[in-house]
Amino acid sequence: MEPYALFALAAVYALVVWRLVPARVTPQGFFAAASRSGEPPQFWPLVASATISWVFAKSLMNVANLSQAFGIAGAMGYGTYYLSFVVAGVALYLLRARGGYRSLSQFVTAKYGAAAAKLFLLAVAIRLFNEIWSNTKVVGLFFGAEGSPTYWLAIAAFSAFTTAYAWRSGLRGSLLTDGVQMVLMGVLLALVLGAIAPALHGQGWPQVAAADSAAGWTFALLAFVQIWSYPFHDPVLTDRAFITPPGRMVRAFGAAGAIGGAIIVVFGLMGIAARSYGLDGSAAVAVARLLGLPLFLLVTGIMVTSAGSTLDSALTSMGRLGALDWHRAPDPMRRARRIAIAMAVVGNLPLLTLYLGDRIGPAIIAATTLSGSMVVGLAPIVLLGFLPGGPASFHLAFWPGLLAGILLTAAPELFPAGLALGSGQYALDAGVNLAALGVCTLGRLAGALWAVRASNQPPA
Repeated sequence: MEPYALFALAAVYALVVWRLVPARVTPQGFFAAASRSGEPPQFWPLVASATISWVFAKSLMNVANLSQAFGIAGAMGYGTYYLSFVVAGVALYLLRARGGYRSLSQFVTAKYGAAAAKLFLLAVAIRLFNEIWSNTKVVGLFFGAEGSPTYWLAIAAFSAFTTAYAWRSGLRGSLLTDGVQMVLMGVLLALVLGAIAPALHGQGWPQVAAADSAAGWTFALLAFVQIWSYPFHDPVLTDRAFITPPGRMVRAFGAAGAIGGAIIVVFGLMGIAARSYGLDGSAAVAVARLLGLPLFLLVTGIMVTSAGSTLDSALTSMGRLGALDWHRAPDPMRRARRIAIAMAVVGNLPLLTLYLGDRIGPAIIAATTLSGSMVVGLAPIVLLGFLPGGPASFHLAFWPGLLAGILLTAAPELFPAGLALGSGQYALDAGVNLAALGVCTLGRLAGALWAVRASNQPPA
């Protein structure tokens, strides 16, 4: 009964979304979400789009698992990432209002040179690559056990459908569907909480050991260190910062950060419930199955809508990156559509490591925290963009953060234990990220000093 109900739910979702997507869009609509008359998106559509595009299926799964492990501290820790909206909104407002830049890649090119821009875009591409497999994996897990036929069928069907409507309408279609997906997810989330609250009340609020709670707050510290750089390597967010007037954008980003952060923290109750019931495995999946088929369908609906909004945005952003930012193609829409199709296939290949004996469940969180570690240098690169600079300024800030992130992934034992901040499994990550941010900032300041001295040198 369950598989048939799940695929019927998916069919209804697909029908509703397909009816919303415009059959034809202009290039301005495809890349900047403009209407047929050329009008930019209004305030609330931008709020809804920015919010739902950052309330990933991956994020919902993450916060449930973190709350299961660390209690409410885990939910608050993950919610801290949504302060990124404030950081990005203010920083990109200043870039647009004072510098007149039309994209973040244009700013990097103008300030630091073409080679720096290529490195920046490669970091962005890696981020988008991670967004594809980590979100389609979450959808697959709700349709079947990892590696089962229904798991792969759900991933293939979901990826193909989302790619089809992203190919059809680009960012305009993404914005239109995001609004409905946001409303749908809000209704489903309210129903889920209504079902969980009595069960959680009857079961009782779980006890959380002091060590577990401290580890959750350490994760919050890690998130706070990363929010100064994290949003700038996510074009799903930054592309939306350049499609409306700057004032409207910064207000919309503030609202989206508040709404998205609240949704994330509230969804953490799934993890609290899992801890209360003593459930193992993925918290959201386990609680939904425990409380019966109706709740399981509701939670699946939330995951599918949030994953769809993120996947179409990731494919659209990758298309823009390859067709406009990396090199402007003669026919940008055609190039962007081809890139979206290729990325939908390549972006799911990491899921095949299942057959190499590598279980990727914990890696969904790792994909977030480690990619954030590798790009801490983007904080001084963007936030100190008003200082003099050139290629050296970029490289002195970018490479230390990248090296720190790679070592955290491949050889964390190389870092001294005294570098750890807080306690628990994220203590070393927090300490290394803070130290790397300091080194990257010093590198950017050294680059500024170098640029000033070079400009004061008399010509040869």
